[in-house]
Amino acid sequence: MSHPLFRTLASLKGNPRACVYTEPMWGLGMQLCMPYASVFMLALGMNDLEVGIIASIYMFSQMICAFLSGAITDRLGRRFTTAAFDFLAWSMPCLIWAFSEGFWFFAVAALLNGTMKITTVSWDCLLVEDAQRSQITQIYSLVIICGNLSALFAPISSILVSKLTLVPAIRILYINAFVFMTVKLFILYKLSKETDVGLRRKKESENQPFSKLLRGYGGVLNQMLHSRGTVFAVTISVLVEIVGMINATFWQIIASKRIGVPDALLPIFPMVKSFLTIFFFFAVIGRIRQTKLKRPLLTGFICYVAGQAALIIAGGGTFGYICLGASLVLESFASGALSTLRESIVAIYVDQSERSRVLGMLQTIVMLASVPFGYIGGYLSSQSRVLPFVLNIALLMLGAVATARFFSAEGGKPEELSAQC
Repeated sequence: MSHPLFRTLASLKGNPRACVYTEPMWGLGMQLCMPYASVFMLALGMNDLEVGIIASIYMFSQMICAFLSGAITDRLGRRFTTAAFDFLAWSMPCLIWAFSEGFWFFAVAALLNGTMKITTVSWDCLLVEDAQRSQITQIYSLVIICGNLSALFAPISSILVSKLTLVPAIRILYINAFVFMTVKLFILYKLSKETDVGLRRKKESENQPFSKLLRGYGGVLNQMLHSRGTVFAVTISVLVEIVGMINATFWQIIASKRIGVPDALLPIFPMVKSFLTIFFFFAVIGRIRQTKLKRPLLTGFICYVAGQAALIIAGGGTFGYICLGASLVLESFASGALSTLRESIVAIYVDQSERSRVLGMLQTIVMLASVPFGYIGGYLSSQSRVLPFVLNIALLMLGAVATARFFSAEGGKPEELSAQC
């Protein structure tokens, strides 16, 4: 209990407590399905390019919703927005996925699922606006750990697939996800309250036309462009988002079709990755200080590059499994560190009074940059299933260069981060 993460978990109150404590339910629902998402599409007759197009549709929907998210969150409030759009973004698509028959089912579900960018902003505001600033990095660490706790239940997916075969088993898991996600949003709504900033922004925006709220993004964008820290946060967010999307979409395909992992074993590897991620959070990531982020960021990028390289050189047989295991170890640390640190950087630099609109604009930029990469990844995978991961390596190296340049410049010294905190 002396560990910083345990101390933070025990001390949470109000909205941060409600958000963190209900987060494992997301993993118990969606995380059981996600290891099979791409191969489920292939099993229903889709090809690699169509899988990539679905990813691009999803990113396009996220881009539009990210642009609207700040205004919607201010107008409806953080709490109500989170509940309403969680149902639209997760509960409804789960039902569509459960009964999908082909490309157009997944296209409609992807459009709905993209509205999750609205709840990304509203839920983030609900999580941190009333939180202690000194706990931000540890709070995001706890959120990611909660998501990874679903690894304890990954064998359920394997057992269902081995007993029922892939398609009927995944349909059942999507129905399970619908139940968990719906229950989660009701519990979170009951346990939370509107934040102080949310109440003020809701009152300020209630008599303004929605178009006027959207026009306010011009000033927000100008504010962001004049902040070195915010520009850096956007850069890192874009790169990590693209790499994560490509990895999530095509990892299952390369593991199944190139390395030869049986369908029933696919959830085992994410389960191992989740356990490793939790271990690294308690051993390393949870102890990272907010005033010293350069070395952890660079280490995260380097480990991620090594993990992607291990996937590229992997083939069939024993050597392929060894490479897959090495990749999991490296990526479990890298993805956990980069996901936590990018959220921390954003939270540190964002103007508290404009959090919803800045986050909305940031998410819009991230999605705008990411939209083409679903199609690009699908095209590359149709040529060779290692090429999406070659692209990832290039993006990760770009992130390492951006990190080194930012922290070597006068405006990016750790002391400035300390002052922001």
